Amino acid sequence: MYRMKSNKFFLRLSYVSFKYFFDQIVASLVFVLILPFLLIISFLILCKLGQPIFFTQERPGFKCRPFHIIKFRTMKNIYDKKGSFVDDKFRIDKFGQFLRSTSIDELPALINIIKGEMSFVGPRPLLMKYLNIYNEKQIKRHDLRPGLTGLAQINGRNSITWKDKFEYDLKYVKKISFFLDLNIIFMTIGKVFLRKDINSKNNPTAIEFNGKN
Repeated sequence: MYRMKSNKFFLRLSYVSFKYFFDQIVASLVFVLILPFLLIISFLILCKLGQPIFFTQERPGFKCRPFHIIKFRTMKNIYDKKGSFVDDKFRIDKFGQFLRSTSIDELPALINIIKGEMSFVGPRPLLMKYLNIYNEKQIKRHDLRPGLTGLAQINGRNSITWKDKFEYDLKYVKKISFFLDLNIIFMTIGKVFLRKDINSKNNPTAIEFNGKN
């Protein structure tokens, strides 16, 4: 029994090492291939939403180490009288919603994969402030590099509860394999084409985690 567990651990460790190396190579090739498309989207964002073109934010990565995720900006800079951003539903228009529903806004994160900060498949990188309210199990989602897509994304994305999201994340951390990654990638492609489960109910963006929801 001990030998079987040891072999499984070695195979898992070997796959994880191969996975990240392979991800960086594939991300580099994909980035070069779609660069003209990325330039077109950048120009459209500049025309429709203004500057800046990219949205960057510090997120916790592998072992909770912070990195700056890169996305295309999808919301306008609209402020209230106090100088604060108005509600998200007033800042996102049809163009921004299109970028989100097709996941085009996620494409610049290929740079994060090339840099070794992310992977194609893994638990999604959430907000830094969540680190202080995770329980002992939830924090284990950072035992792997965060991904562009993951098990939670193909099982409801923003339409499921935080509890369910974390359960899927932890299941992935435990069951990670080549065939699981392959299945998640194919399922993600289908979700993108169908534009399913992009937002939570009655909200243009995901509801924030508060440690209880």
